[in-house]
Amino acid sequence: MRLPLLALLARGPAHGYELKQDLEQLLGSAYPQPNVGQIYVTLGRLEKSGLIEGEDVTQSSRPNKKVYHLTDAGREALRAWFEEPEDEPRVRDEFFMKLALAPQTGLAEQISLINQQRRQYLNTMRQLSKLAAAEDRDNRIAHLLIEGAMLHLQADLDWLERCQEELEELE
Repeated sequence: MRLPLLALLARGPAHGYELKQDLEQLLGSAYPQPNVGQIYVTLGRLEKSGLIEGEDVTQSSRPNKKVYHLTDAGREALRAWFEEPEDEPRVRDEFFMKLALAPQTGLAEQISLINQQRRQYLNTMRQLSKLAAAEDRDNRIAHLLIEGAMLHLQADLDWLERCQEELEELE
């Protein structure tokens, strides 16, 4: 949450609720909606670490609000984030650990685990399809997020098929 908030503040000053709305609007309903409390806690930590500065703004008919802006250190941290590629090959996969360890425990069958996981992925795929249909057509970012998740799921389904073929050959 830290770096996405910094990225939003790179556009200009904003308060916490504004940042929450910006994230929701940008990412759409497919992305887990941020909790406003979490945003304010994160903003406090960013301010404490010198990446942003907050300024109290007086409002006549409402309580004062705190508007945050990016510091030079925050801009540098954001620049470093954008320059660093993500190395997320999913080698540490919780499902694969279950699959690998099941025969040793006698508590689960590998093919049953595969079928259970396949059902889960297919249910998630259906939910994402519904989200895509309901999402505003003009929000290309949200549609790309949903499409990426669906492509990952399809790859996971293909991989489950491969696992099942391999395990059935061993029997």
